[in-house]
Amino acid sequence: MAKRKRKSKPTKKITEEEYDKVPKSFVMRSGDVGRSVTTLVGNVRRIMEPNTATHLRERRTNKLKDFVAVAGQLGVTNFMIFSRTEKHVNLRICRVPRGPTLSFRVLDYALTKDCLALQKHPHTSDMDFRTSPLLVLNNFRQEGKEFKVMSAMLQNMFPAIDVQTMQLSQARRVLLYNYNEDAETIDVRHYGIGVKATGVSKSIKRVVSTQIPDLGKFEDISDYVLKEAIISESDVEDGTDATVTLGQDYRGRNNRKNEQRAVRLYELGPRMTLQLYKVENGMCDGEVLYNRYVAKTDEQVRELNAKRQRTMSEKARRRDEQEANVQRKKEELEEHRRRTGAPAKDDDNDDESDQEEAAEDEEEDEDIGNQDMGMDDEADDDDNDDSDAEMQNDSDDE
Repeated sequence: MAKRKRKSKPTKKITEEEYDKVPKSFVMRSGDVGRSVTTLVGNVRRIMEPNTATHLRERRTNKLKDFVAVAGQLGVTNFMIFSRTEKHVNLRICRVPRGPTLSFRVLDYALTKDCLALQKHPHTSDMDFRTSPLLVLNNFRQEGKEFKVMSAMLQNMFPAIDVQTMQLSQARRVLLYNYNEDAETIDVRHYGIGVKATGVSKSIKRVVSTQIPDLGKFEDISDYVLKEAIISESDVEDGTDATVTLGQDYRGRNNRKNEQRAVRLYELGPRMTLQLYKVENGMCDGEVLYNRYVAKTDEQVRELNAKRQRTMSEKARRRDEQEANVQRKKEELEEHRRRTGAPAKDDDNDDESDQEEAAEDEEEDEDIGNQDMGMDDEADDDDNDDSDAEMQNDSDDE
């Protein structure tokens, strides 16, 4: 007898206008980070699916400005850059193209394969990664503007959720950021969501949720039911806090609307423990809004702002000079052609050569273009090591 085909439910297709509003990200590494951190980068890309470049390849010659130029065309809104120095593994989360930038120390981490190896029955399914994870920020209501910036940055990395129109079947994963006040660190955990039947023994759950079990070892069905009638650890967890009423049909067998189910979280990995040490107003540059290791006085902040304004004014002046020089060269070349009667050359080639010359001059002033994607991580390490001594000297002078 032929197997009857099951009708698939029609899925709502997202429009191009809605897709353009979805945040997208690049997860990349900077410099030589080693095999373990490279694997971590791939695991983090897996977390950010489906709105990330899963097969992004970086080269040693790539600069940050190369990715910034491509990001605008692809609608990428966030960068996650991993780098490693002799002392630390660092993570920078940037908002494209104007910032701000969050800089973290990765104090420790565990890869996805290590998290799954600890589980007796690991859950892995590609279907779980076709929708974005649900973001949970716990204990982020702290004093300080760095927490406000951090909360806004993390929330804007994922699509907004409309509870009224959201499909329950899209809730498949959870990404948790938990702030630890005592250690001043952030724990990052990645879970999958599952539901199980409540109010029945473990053997009955197996019958309800899966295929009919093998009863060849039992003389009667009652033997199978009564064998696992003792309360198991998972049955104890079926309290009122973990039990919900399904508002819609959910994935899995017999998970229908208005049914009572217990919610289960199973870890997918990876794990990370982060520590925020710097918040910058720009794209890996600009005014330092927060620094964990260095405290500056108001006068020093004013001096830095004035210096930054002078640098920007100088860049604008040189850019105007370059545009004026390009225009002057075009006029001189045209005048020379009129005097000598020389045939007109390909204007496009002339324009390209002038643009290349102007670009070469401008690169001298581009801070982002002339630095690697590591963005002075080693310098940050040196500043952090000497910060205690500097702050002590400042207090003695006062």
